[in-house]
Amino acid sequence: MAGTYSQIYLQIVFAVKGRENLIAKSWKDELHKYISGIISAKEQKAIIVNGMPDHIHAFLGLKPSMRISDLVRDIKNNSSKFINEKGFVDRKFNWQEGYGVFSYSHSQIENVYHYIQNQEEHHRKKSFKEEYLELLKKFEIDFKEEYIFDFI
Repeated sequence: MAGTYSQIYLQIVFAVKGRENLIAKSWKDELHKYISGIISAKEQKAIIVNGMPDHIHAFLGLKPSMRISDLVRDIKNNSSKFINEKGFVDRKFNWQEGYGVFSYSHSQIENVYHYIQNQEEHHRKKSFKEEYLELLKKFEIDFKEEYIFDFI
């Protein structure tokens, strides 16, 4: 799109199916790099990808020509295929349906980056469920608890 300029920063959050702790420390960095590669291959800007054994945070710059739902579908489909082909888990790996997406201004990039970078420290104090519900409330997103991730 010639003459189109934008600045859209998004944090995308999605979970392992059943919220199982399947993402092992031994291969999580490889997974995060792979997800960053998917984002870049879609001509979007991967800022940081990190997470915990049961969920992922991807912070990215999005061009207006890309539909968020298409990008998330491609990230989840390709990364689950990658995990399964590598044999990282002893059964079929899947992501849960759905995801959270939250937008930020340019002035918030550094804070969001550090928040995602320090997930392990952050989750010593707060569970993923608490974190996710806090994000939904902070962004004033109407939700029904029965339709958010399956929390075990």
